[in-house]
Amino acid sequence: MTSIVTNASAISALNTLRSINNSMQKTQATISSGLKVGAASDNAAYWSIATTMRSDNKALGAVQDAIGMASAKTDTAYTGLSAAIDVVSEIKKKLVAAREPGVDKDKINKELTELKNQLGSISQSSSFNGENWLYSASSATQAAGTKQMVGSFVRAADCTVSIKTISYDTSKSVLIDDKTGENGLLTKGTTVTQPSGTTTTTATYYLV
Repeated sequence: MTSIVTNASAISALNTLRSINNSMQKTQATISSGLKVGAASDNAAYWSIATTMRSDNKALGAVQDAIGMASAKTDTAYTGLSAAIDVVSEIKKKLVAAREPGVDKDKINKELTELKNQLGSISQSSSFNGENWLYSASSATQAAGTKQMVGSFVRAADCTVSIKTISYDTSKSVLIDDKTGENGLLTKGTTVTQPSGTTTTTATYYLV
């Protein structure tokens, strides 16, 4: 009959070594992952919370990218609109100058035509990621309408998740509408009062 002789001190030392080994493995796993709670077995409640937070962080990153895209579209439209305002101001100056006696109206008319062409170029070039808020055409991708942009990511108290959007109706900012004309700020007809001595009191004026 074979027997193993042990003593209490040896058993205690063995248990201590096992405990140290387990602790070292956990410490190494924590250092490697950078996470104090790396698995559900470490702490189920904290692991669930951490997993949800990591998922939300990824969603927030995607939302941030989408907001950046929306910001770029807005900046593009703003830049184009500002340039168009400058050109319209120049057109107003030319129209005022045309009323001065002795002015070369043919020359001014050519200058006005050039300025109108600039407005067309500005409107058509104010595009970002396939969207143009200043120019509307017959194609579906270029037609004016309500555009949806991601605005925020929301997790409610009941843990439901939703994406909030920002809406903008581009028909309010379209300068040139090649489809109907009347929907463009610069292509729709504007009723103006005729000067005295003309056959009619009013007339419809089209800038572009």
